[in-house]
Amino acid sequence: MHPPLQMSFMFRWPALIGFLLPLPLWAGEAITVPSGQVVTLLEAVSNVPGSNGPALRFRFLAPAIARDLATIDAETAGSDMDHLCNTFALSNLPDDVSIPAEIIISLSDRDVPLGEDDPEATQFFNAYRIEDGACQWELF
Repeated sequence: MHPPLQMSFMFRWPALIGFLLPLPLWAGEAITVPSGQVVTLLEAVSNVPGSNGPALRFRFLAPAIARDLATIDAETAGSDMDHLCNTFALSNLPDDVSIPAEIIISLSDRDVPLGEDDPEATQFFNAYRIEDGACQWELF
């Protein structure tokens, strides 16, 4: 039996470079969406696995979707995500990244690190393909 393969932190770090996109000045800027809630971009991450190939993910903080507030329901959040994809994500595609197969928009009532679980968090996700210069919702 072989001992478990171990890699040093130094070798794993370069593999992550380039996946988190540098966020321009609009990062952290308040964005008002059709429901009236204010969301804030947490991060944009490229090359995340999507159902149709590499995806570009835009993660937004949206405190108004919290269960205990109950001011924004799932359907309303879906309309807000459609708006964010068509107006924010499409106009902020990075120049140095090829057109993604998919754009994923996520809303969370708190900052949950990508890939981690928080049972107390309220989160909504929508996936889109880009077709004729617009976001088309896809089953996620």
